[in-house]
Amino acid sequence: MGRITVSDTLALSIPERILLVEEIWDTIAAKAEMIEITDEEKRIIDQRLQAYYQNPNAASPWEDVYKRIIAK
Repeated sequence: MGRITVSDTLALSIPERILLVEEIWDTIAAKAEMIEITDEEKRIIDQRLQAYYQNPNAASPWEDVYKRIIAK
C-alpha cells in the first residue's frame, strides 16, 4: 500500500473518515503500554474518573455519543 495523503482522506466521506480514524486508534490502543502520559494528564484522568463515579448518569454510552457525532 502506498502512502496516504491528506487529499486522499479528504476524498473520503465523513463516515469513511470516522471509520479510518477508529481503525488508526485501534492500532494505537493495541500498543497502549508504549504511550507515556504526563503527571498533568494523569491528574486530569483522575479528576474525570472521580466526576464519573460521583455522577455516572451524567455520562453517555459510546454508542449514543457516536450516533450524535454521525447525525451532525
